[in-house]
Amino acid sequence: MNSMPWLLANETASRPSSTELIQTHRARIAIEEAERAQHRRDELAAQCSDRNPPDVRIRIWEKLHGLRLPSASAHPILDVIALGTRLTLVEVREEQHARQARLAAQTRK
Repeated sequence: MNSMPWLLANETASRPSSTELIQTHRARIAIEEAERAQHRRDELAAQCSDRNPPDVRIRIWEKLHGLRLPSASAHPILDVIALGTRLTLVEVREEQHARQARLAAQTRK
């Protein structure tokens, strides 16, 4: 019967306290937030990297902002996309035309 108090004492000693659980949870949330922030910084860097072609930069911009490249060549957001991707307005419009051509080719099939 002496083993029972030891068993209960051992069980409670191995459990983290509620304060430790809260601190662990906060630490995990902070790490996850830091990882998300780093991922966003990486995506923003890739969005304007000269290593990526215009179509890739624009797709990254679309993903980050939850928007699609409009089909209207005079749409005011094109300037914003050009600035965010470090592309010229001509390059953004070229991607518009390329997408429209791909779409037209798919609908003809």
